Amino acid sequence: MGVFRDADQLYELLGGLFQELTENKEIAEKFASSGLVIRFSYKEPDAEIWLDASKRDPENIEIICGKAEGIEPEVEMSMDADVAHKFWLGKVNLMVALTRRQIVAKGPIPKIMKLLPVIKPAYGVYKKVLREKGLESMVNAK
Repeated sequence: MGVFRDADQLYELLGGLFQELTENKEIAEKFASSGLVIRFSYKEPDAEIWLDASKRDPENIEIICGKAEGIEPEVEMSMDADVAHKFWLGKVNLMVALTRRQIVAKGPIPKIMKLLPVIKPAYGVYKKVLREKGLESMVNAK
């Protein structure tokens, strides 16, 4: 069994992470200025989370947990849910994961790479989300 019990837990934790990040003014402004629509597709459990900054408004970034109707992603990131968990803990280097195809990216890679400095604070936020949910064991997982 993977890190996440099921898709609902993945949505609660990774969706919660994205929600917290969009509430950070600096991160929200930088992501909104990108105008990107990103679909994260996960396996084991099968799930997807969408981040929609197409309105370019930091206060109007949409996070969709599950299938999204009527929008097309500009960027698609596919990976095992366990890889995503390790990534947000800061234990997976994006360039290495892309090279090893642990993460498969489709779309304008330079735009994605431009967002990397913006997500650095996410590592600590994800750990905080896990701890707030009483999931300390997930923070320390290998």
